[in-house]
Amino acid sequence: MKNFTAICGILCAMAGAAHAGGIDRSGQPISIIFEKGNYAELSYGWINPSVSGNDDAMFGGRATGSVAGDHNLPGLALKYDFTDKLSGAIIYDQAYGADILYPIGQSIALGGTSAQMDSEGLTGLLRYKFNENFSVHGGIRASKAGGEVTLAGLAYGPLNGYNVNFDNAWGTGYVAGVAYERPEIALRVALTYFSKVEHELDTVEALPVGLGGASIASVTTVDTPQAWHLDAQTGVAEDTLIFANVRWVDWSEFLINPQTLEALTGQGLVSLDDTTTYTLGVGRKFNENWSGTAFITYEPSTGDDLVSPLAPTNGYKGIGFAAIYTKDNMRVTAGARYLDLGDADPETGTPDTARASMTGNDAVALGIKVGFSF
Repeated sequence: MKNFTAICGILCAMAGAAHAGGIDRSGQPISIIFEKGNYAELSYGWINPSVSGNDDAMFGGRATGSVAGDHNLPGLALKYDFTDKLSGAIIYDQAYGADILYPIGQSIALGGTSAQMDSEGLTGLLRYKFNENFSVHGGIRASKAGGEVTLAGLAYGPLNGYNVNFDNAWGTGYVAGVAYERPEIALRVALTYFSKVEHELDTVEALPVGLGGASIASVTTVDTPQAWHLDAQTGVAEDTLIFANVRWVDWSEFLINPQTLEALTGQGLVSLDDTTTYTLGVGRKFNENWSGTAFITYEPSTGDDLVSPLAPTNGYKGIGFAAIYTKDNMRVTAGARYLDLGDADPETGTPDTARASMTGNDAVALGIKVGFSF
């Protein structure tokens, strides 16, 4: 029973690409800290988004083509009990990223626009149990981020052809949380806070010929956002439990403002709204070897259909399933998830007017996790 929330965690990670238009990927899972005993796990997720639409009528209404690329989500984690009260964990994930390309030769408004952003994170956690019911957990998170963005297409006006490259840089933040448990009914409620992580990225901006064609070096400060997680589970019948998760992310403070671009336009590359994501599911143990889980998830649209072309969706609805096989000290989890991505209208801020319409989009995620107790 204790394992179903951890099982949900990998499925949330597998479909995290829908969060905030494809930027929030792993969901920053820390459920391994609640595993019983010493435990190690290796996970892998694959996400296939299908995001496309049409230019606005003023650009001829041409099809954009598929603009979101597949991506992979490797993960690795280790949890160890130092004493019966103190335990620790190390977690590797890829929390944030973007893989967007509007194919050249299709969209006139945005063709050639692209964003390739990657990150890697390493979290070190400690958990202290005061007693059977109350515990606290927290630690340090280090993350590396970098990437490249190109703004292209007639919708960008004089900025058509602008390119910026961000060198990889590390930053650090912290994690802190508290949990309440009643093992006799498989109850656990955990609240966790993730601080922002500041990165100082060496930056080179290449201006279009119409703006002088210069290459300008600078430093851009980018903060990956703070977030809150509320995780809960409880048994409702023998071998059956329900679980829920709420994740809030402060995306409005996630700004990428290269100096020259900001000086020319008064704005940066992206402007996102805060998001809250809800997950609700049920887990069932069928026998000593097999268990299963099913869940639904929902992220409301932000209420404004105008979005950045670099994050061209707005909210989603999803459903997921997983099968879990346990044998001796090994546990294998395999699952799938389907997401119906919300419609959105990319705009370029020149002015704030829809330049395309992205509708009827979805994503499919598959994943597997192998864990060992020792």
